[in-house]
Amino acid sequence: MFIFPEFGRMIIVGLMILVPVCLIYKKAGFHPAWGLLVFLPGLGLLLIFLQLALLSWPNIKNKEQQ
Repeated sequence: MFIFPEFGRMIIVGLMILVPVCLIYKKAGFHPAWGLLVFLPGLGLLLIFLQLALLSWPNIKNKEQQ
């Protein structure tokens, strides 16, 4: 009977996590859908940190091209 308020809270908290992660990916030049990795326990967060730390960001231009 009282499942809907908890489900609504889960959706709100999920969006509060997903929206900033997607904005970070968008500003880095990656597709924002990569932000869905945040919902994979353990491995997802590790993949996010490794991807953002080790891959070259598409929106940063090489100094040689300028």
